[in-house]
Amino acid sequence: MATPLASGTKAGIRLGIDVGGTFTDLLALDERDGRVLALKTASTVAPEDAIINGLAELGKRFGVTPQDVTYFSHGTTLAVNTLLQRNGDAVGVLTTRGFRDTLELRRLRLPKANDLFVPKPVSLVPRRHMREIDERLLSDGTVLIPIDRAQIEAEAKALYDAGIHNIAICFLHSFRNDVHERQAKAWVEALLPDAYICTSSEVWPQQREYERFLISVINCYVGGRMKRYFSTLQSKLSALGMTSRIFSTKSNGGVMSLDAARDRPVQTLLSGPASGVIGAAYIGRLIGESRLITLDMGGTSVDIAVINGELPYATDNNVGDYPVIMPAVDVSAIGAGGGSIAWINPEGVLKVGPESAGAVPGPACYGRGGTRPTVTDAYVVTGICSPHNFLGGEMKIDAGKAKRAIGRLADQLEMGVSETADAILQITTANIYAGLIPQIARRGVDASDCALLPYGAAGPTHAFMVAREIGFKKVIVPPTPGLLCALGCLVADLRADFVSTLTRDIFDLDDAELNAVYDELEAQAHDWIDRERIEVHELHILRSADMCYVGQSFEINVPLPSTGSSLSTAGLAHAFHQRHAAVYGHADEASPARLIEARVQVVGIMPKPEVNLIASRTARSVEREISREIFERGRTVSARIYQRASLGVSDVLEGPCVIEQYDTNIYVPEGFRLTVDERLNIVGTPL
Repeated sequence: MATPLASGTKAGIRLGIDVGGTFTDLLALDERDGRVLALKTASTVAPEDAIINGLAELGKRFGVTPQDVTYFSHGTTLAVNTLLQRNGDAVGVLTTRGFRDTLELRRLRLPKANDLFVPKPVSLVPRRHMREIDERLLSDGTVLIPIDRAQIEAEAKALYDAGIHNIAICFLHSFRNDVHERQAKAWVEALLPDAYICTSSEVWPQQREYERFLISVINCYVGGRMKRYFSTLQSKLSALGMTSRIFSTKSNGGVMSLDAARDRPVQTLLSGPASGVIGAAYIGRLIGESRLITLDMGGTSVDIAVINGELPYATDNNVGDYPVIMPAVDVSAIGAGGGSIAWINPEGVLKVGPESAGAVPGPACYGRGGTRPTVTDAYVVTGICSPHNFLGGEMKIDAGKAKRAIGRLADQLEMGVSETADAILQITTANIYAGLIPQIARRGVDASDCALLPYGAAGPTHAFMVAREIGFKKVIVPPTPGLLCALGCLVADLRADFVSTLTRDIFDLDDAELNAVYDELEAQAHDWIDRERIEVHELHILRSADMCYVGQSFEINVPLPSTGSSLSTAGLAHAFHQRHAAVYGHADEASPARLIEARVQVVGIMPKPEVNLIASRTARSVEREISREIFERGRTVSARIYQRASLGVSDVLEGPCVIEQYDTNIYVPEGFRLTVDERLNIVGTPL
């Protein structure tokens, strides 16, 4: 058991928390010696209650008190779940006359090109809540029709009286000139001080009216709930005596203060997956691995990312039915999580996913009312997971219910129960393979040059089965893979993005105008850092540009020289041609190029103590097995059973074996040799 902190110690605890749908993960870093205290607790309907419960449990097990916490950073799925489940607050929109149907029209694309009958996505804002305003800016930002205060106040008051207390202000061409949106917001806030108001130009001032309007509506849709959550969390933590500032992780892999998160809750939409990739990249830096494929296998999906020397970013993410154009860590989801349901299609073929049993009722073996067979049930039936040692023995698993659930499928398939469970796992592996290979190819990397780094509750359980099919050079399982997202919260830096839309042919710009655009963005970045009032060890300003050839439909992001050096249009064109050749294999230097968006990202490197990723925890005493029979790939094998906590540096193991630990189980089939490195990562290589 870990040595408890002395009461009133000045050493301090850095706390990273990942609030998921099933579990809330806590990693507490003791600044005295760098050791990590790990804890998983059940998530609650009100996410702040799970955090409070976790803090109480940290106190019971390790003597950690809220007063000991000197740094608190957390991520939550509340915003993304609110959007996906469509249970956010009602939103009204004030928009330019003639553009009332922007959210309904979208991009006039069918969700499935080969299906004319597929239901179209339903707008977050009913048409009756879209209110038109007689104002107009031209495409260059010039005011054509001035805005009228009386009309703004009348329409906003009508929405408020109808019970709409969240209002997004989205005017045409406001990314060029935000004067009308700023005026309208000031008038509405003066009239309705308790309403939640945001403008498209402050949320994300980028061209593409539908996407910009949508991101502002999403900000309002989740904003009321997130604001209440942040306020309640801060109040409850203050009542416990915690004096540390509270930070929230962002979709772009950084952190921001709670005040900034209240203003821009939409920036937390993809913070969970982003936190995991940040944690994986941190592990990679510690051990000198720059090329990683991450495999985050949770209850609903498998999230993958390709780290090729640096964090991958994208500006065309999708959350459910909605495109999100704000920069985020580039993560792709495959519907093949531990809770994915196995079923038989009308043709009699066994399928797995994408439907998930979720946290409630969950897999049949959880005993929470679920009756449909899942991947987790298959782990139990095949013997890969012991029903006696889930979550260190703290969570009871009903193997009988897992067998009965899979047995119903087995009867339909006229197969044995074990054979059916094995088939479920093989199909899951095939689903991951089919989703992972195109992502690797699209990013131009070779799997044989990369290490697979699995995390999440089921990632290490399935990773070696995936690696066996794809041929990674190694598999790296960190010491706390089930809590890696919480580690990402703990080690993330300050990060913010800024954009300016130009849509200009490069040689229509002069060098002075080009540099003035980036100077303005950098000034915004420095202002943001100053407002956050956070100590940073280093400050980096990263410049880039979204560019394309004239007439090309899609742009690519082009990294530019670091801040401090002068930019030139000739240099920008050269950088674009080089980048285009790297991405597509060719470049046409005789064709004119166009600058669509100028981008700046500010990164504040926060001081961090050395992390000793050896998780300390307590667990109930359970009966330990020496070996166990596992049915996999059509045959029964005897697998050695190890406890992760008993493994030491330089230990060497071979599959088949199962390594059990508090936050996950690691299954290693035949054909792999495992070694334990100096940081207690388990590194598996093919024999």
